Parts: sequence; structure tokens; C-alpha cells
Amino acid sequence: GGKMAARPSSGENRLVSLPLSRIRVIMKSSPEVSSINQDALFLTAKATELFVQYLATYSYKHGRGKEKNALTYSDLSHTAEECETFQFLADILPKKILASKYLKMLEKEKREGEGGEDEEEDEEENEDET
Repeated sequence: GGKMAARPSSGENRLVSLPLSRIRVIMKSSPEVSSINQDALFLTAKATELFVQYLATYSYKHGRGKEKNALTYSDLSHTAEECETFQFLADILPKKILASKYLKMLEKEKREGEGGEDEEEDEEENEDET
């Protein structure tokens, strides 16, 4: 511990793996932020790191990670969708779907927006089954 006391700045940086300069840039991008206290910067970096770690660990444990011994994007997006704590990430981690499926969804939304009847919807579902 003696070494750390001698050079607090380098010791402090070692406690966080995220680049503080990058985090400062992101924090400054907010119009409400004029100056950033060094401690606030460090704590924001550390909190972000711990959060990402928590998200990854949770997704690994609750996803298919254990069988594959890997953490996949779909594990993360599943967590964002299913877990209340992480639901605010749903827009950032959307479920990946095929483009064709997405276009079908858009088409359906457009028709419903124009006042398409429910019957039309049922027909479409039957088509998919055949």
C-alpha cells in the first residue's frame, strides 16, 4: 500500500480499467455539466465499470452462457428485456431480428395505422402457418 500513497494518481487510475479521459468527454457532452471534479470523474468511471461487470455477470448466469461458456449479444438483450433492473437498456440492446421479419412488422404497423381491420391480421397469421 505504501507505493500507492506515494503516487496517488497512477494508483487511482489502476483501480479503474475504463479510460478516464473518454469518460470526461462523455460527461462534458451534457450541457448541464460545466466542470468535472476529479473524484466525481473517478467515481463515475468506477460505477460504470461495476455496472458493466454486473450486467455481464447477470447475463452470463441467466443466459445460455453456462452451456456455451460464452457471453453472447442475445444473452445481453434478453437481460435488458426480461430483468426490470436493466429494462432501461432495452433501446440500446434491442433483440436482433431478421430484416425480413422487421419489414413484415413495419408493413403490419402501417396497415393497422391506416385502420386495417383485425380480420386482416388473422388472415396473415394463418398464412404463416401454411
